[in-house]
Amino acid sequence: MEDFYLEATPKTPKLYFSQETGEFEISGRSIPENSIEFYKPIINWLDNYVAEPNHNTVLVIKLEYFNTSSSKCLVEILRRLERLNDHSIVNVKWCYEEEDEDMQESGEDFKEIIKIPIEMVLIRE
Repeated sequence: MEDFYLEATPKTPKLYFSQETGEFEISGRSIPENSIEFYKPIINWLDNYVAEPNHNTVLVIKLEYFNTSSSKCLVEILRRLERLNDHSIVNVKWCYEEEDEDMQESGEDFKEIIKIPIEMVLIRE
């Protein structure tokens, strides 16, 4: 299975998902024209990853901003990782800047609805 990589654009985040290392990253801004179409390939990739996961999986989320439709797609990504929790170690790191209360609150909201550990990581400027 090949790694999944997409470079960031002004409207879409960088997506880096490595099957070999189990290290995943979503970073940048997520305001694509069609979030479902944008995230569909990575959700399909994760469906395959769940079948043969790495022993340790770490997802780092470093978003500056995301829209409501991207939020729904993030939930889908995190739900895929929930499936790994029984037979793999899964960690999510939700990074937010000190002054960004909205991003901090979003991370806290995800912690309440997702059944895998989400570590809140404060980025000091």
